[in-house]
Amino acid sequence: MSLGSSLFYARKKSGLSQESVAEKLGVSRQTVSKWEIGVSLR
Repeated sequence: MSLGSSLFYARKKSGLSQESVAEKLGVSRQTVSKWEIGVSLR
């Protein structure tokens, strides 16, 4: 399982939105989205 899919399933299991994960990590929602689809890992 890739990092992106692990993040996606963990986020869904926790009931969190991309926006809330982004706020907790100090990144944009778009960054979380890109991580989940495997576009960027930075």
